[in-house]
Amino acid sequence: MTDDGGLKLVTGLVKWFDPTKGYGFILDDNGGTDILLHANVLRNFGRSSVADQSRVRVLVQETRRGVQAAEVVSIEPPISDGQPPIADLDIEIIEHLDSLPLRPARVKWFDKSKGFGFANIFGHSEDVFIHIEVLRHSGFADLAIGEAVCVRVVEGPRGLMAAQVSAWDSALPAHSEEEPDSNGNGGDFVAHVAE
Repeated sequence: MTDDGGLKLVTGLVKWFDPTKGYGFILDDNGGTDILLHANVLRNFGRSSVADQSRVRVLVQETRRGVQAAEVVSIEPPISDGQPPIADLDIEIIEHLDSLPLRPARVKWFDKSKGFGFANIFGHSEDVFIHIEVLRHSGFADLAIGEAVCVRVVEGPRGLMAAQVSAWDSALPAHSEEEPDSNGNGGDFVAHVAE
């Protein structure tokens, strides 16, 4: 390891992570033993889960039980083929996803076994549909009730839906000009999908 408290910066791929068990493992890009990733370390980064095959940068430490992640530095979603994760999102939405603002939201509920759930954007009453494949493409494996996240939202054939989910702290600041006023007006926070 290193002389600065025994921590070392490592990059690798998430081999698997099980939110129910509360841990998973990372494969170090430089080889060696698997790195334990505990749910508490992930929560300190502001996430309750991470998708398999996500690229992560973590500070690790050697313990009596082996190498463990002490801090998550960054998470990148699994590499995709550039195609939309679900049919309701056309390729133009995916190509221009970064132009949509990230909006702070809370998870209303999410059922991994059903493959979907809903969130509410701060200041808006409509539910936003979240599909499991969009979640995986965004680097998450699951969501907890009440979890704070950010979403890029599109108007789909059946209502508002998340086109991307990210960590809660990546949203626009509350004083942004794009935020809705007290009547809920302003702030173009959705794109429209052709029906």
